[in-house]
Amino acid sequence: MKRINLDRRTLVLAGATALLAGCQIVPKGPVATPGPAPTPTPVPSESALPTDSTRHRVALLVPMSGANGEVGTSIANAATMALLDTNADNLRITTYDTATDARSAAARAIADGNKLILGPLMADNVGAVMAVARPANVPLISFSNDSGIAAADVFVMGHIPGQSVARSVEYARQNGRSRFAAIVPEGEYGDRAEAALSGTLRSGGGTLVATERYARGNTSIVSAAQRIKQRGGFDTVLIADGARLAAMAANELKPRGQRTIQLVGTELWSGEAGLTRTAALRGAMFSAVSDARFKRFSDSYKTRFGGQPYRIATLGYDGVLLALRVAQDWKVGRSFPVAKLRDEDGFLGLDGPFRFQRNGVVERAMEVREVRDGQVAIVSPAPAKFGN
Repeated sequence: MKRINLDRRTLVLAGATALLAGCQIVPKGPVATPGPAPTPTPVPSESALPTDSTRHRVALLVPMSGANGEVGTSIANAATMALLDTNADNLRITTYDTATDARSAAARAIADGNKLILGPLMADNVGAVMAVARPANVPLISFSNDSGIAAADVFVMGHIPGQSVARSVEYARQNGRSRFAAIVPEGEYGDRAEAALSGTLRSGGGTLVATERYARGNTSIVSAAQRIKQRGGFDTVLIADGARLAAMAANELKPRGQRTIQLVGTELWSGEAGLTRTAALRGAMFSAVSDARFKRFSDSYKTRFGGQPYRIATLGYDGVLLALRVAQDWKVGRSFPVAKLRDEDGFLGLDGPFRFQRNGVVERAMEVREVRDGQVAIVSPAPAKFGN
């Protein structure tokens, strides 16, 4: 995929016509216009963008260079696709590179008159962005999956690991499972997975028998699986990691022919081809957003940009759709109507229905999938809409 480096420039998505002709490049900083001598040079405008009274200005803050540059570029390309696919002419989406300095990127976005920020991608950048955006009354819809950053003006749009765990555990409970164990990695992801498991069991019934932790990135997950197996007393085990490490744990928990233990994964299993190649994972289940629309999106993305999108790129597409939906009742130049984001009926995107809860964290409709011999099958479809 061709990488776009915007360290010194800002990519402006100025609507369908400009996009079809090629993205417009606008200088990052203000441009002074000297007057005739001896008149002093006028003070430059705070914004590098041209005057525009017919379009809402929305900033897209993602890394366009550095270690996560390809991910950010994929999200930005998806945002472009959303404008093209909807023929939107009432939004100006401008991309700002957060790779080197998220705060300065946010400052440029505010100076350019943007009234909504989509991003940043990394939770660690939210504080720096909000230090600039909050005084300007500009809300933020982050692509992070860290629910801890949510606030009255910070909405979290990423896929929340705990929701995947909760959906799977609820399904397991409905199918007679009652005694759970967990193998979780050290660190924040493991903490969230364990908290989701415990919370779901407290509210819906069931017992957490044991939890074992391991250092991610080495074979200690095997030792953790062995310790869990020795303790016994469970009928279901949550393995909160990707397919490769989950397979290592599964081989310890379910040697060939063992069928009584139910294994549960997380959203990290979505799209992992290796799941079906491990006999011990057959019958395991996990929950994730629906992939029903992703194949078409991926094909269209490849045609337009010549490469495969990252799975997370759909957040850029859906972020633009969300802004367009709210823009129906949003007057150009006015503050973004934050209350509209809390519509109980939610919104429909590439990843299915979603809505923001009162705390600003996204709630997504998820399906439950089961690993079978050579395939992954849907055993409980995602709801088509939310019930109040």
